Amino acid sequence: MTEVESPTLLRRQLGRFLREAREGCGLTIAIAAKEVQLSFNGLQRLETGRAVKPRRQDVRELCTLYEVNAEQTEQAVGLASRAATARDEDGVTPLGGLFSDAFNMYVGMERSAQRLTSYAVQVPGLLQTADYARALIGAFLHDGLNEEIEQRVRLRLNRQVAVTRKTRPVELHVLLDESALYRVVGGPKVMAAQHRYLADVSTRPNVTLRIHPYSAGYTRGILHGSFVLLNFGTDSRGRPIEPPVVYLDGGMSSDLYLERPELVQRYTEMADAIRETALDERTTRDLLRRVARSFDGDR
Repeated sequence: MTEVESPTLLRRQLGRFLREAREGCGLTIAIAAKEVQLSFNGLQRLETGRAVKPRRQDVRELCTLYEVNAEQTEQAVGLASRAATARDEDGVTPLGGLFSDAFNMYVGMERSAQRLTSYAVQVPGLLQTADYARALIGAFLHDGLNEEIEQRVRLRLNRQVAVTRKTRPVELHVLLDESALYRVVGGPKVMAAQHRYLADVSTRPNVTLRIHPYSAGYTRGILHGSFVLLNFGTDSRGRPIEPPVVYLDGGMSSDLYLERPELVQRYTEMADAIRETALDERTTRDLLRRVARSFDGDR
């Protein structure tokens, strides 16, 4: 299948990168725009992904102003080129796969999201312990060097700051399939520690975790895979900062990003239906701690 890149997604990713780089330098939009001879509105459109055909030269000059390193500058310029030539199709975008540039796009969206709603068949990356993540990544990179595996683990753990930070932590709602409690990753000791961590982290005010049990059967009669709904909040006028997106992890093949409103609505309704048959939060924590004790006995 020919992969068709969404200019909307690419522009939004580029905008996020430039906004974070500017804020990291402590510059306002007005000052940065003046330094590179852009209008205030022009830079604002670029940062919010509304610049229809972002110019490579503008991006390069902004990266120089923000003291972005050469490698990231070329990535940003390349992103601008792709965004300028990509075509809007039907709101369904296949991109890359695990550990690819496409996943970096997802990480950028995840970092900017105000609310994440996830249905998962394994513990989501935002809630994994280091040992659980190491076992998963090590299995995928079965012939990888320890240094490469550890780098991937650090990157995954760094993403978790979005959940634990004191200022505006992401609102995280996880619906976890019961199978994730029993499919062994890294051995009994790793599983026991992972389950206890899930029970503990689910007490945070910005995190809800509910197990979807085997007894619930198939939601709406279908076998659905993992998905994440990303919502980015609203501005001071109540308008969406960015349109919501559904992310479907493609595993070994292409990931999918769904932007079309009717598709986003279907997955929103699916999440609601799963939630209706999931265990409540307290029962979920009790089950996690009980399963953790069972893994203690397997050592």
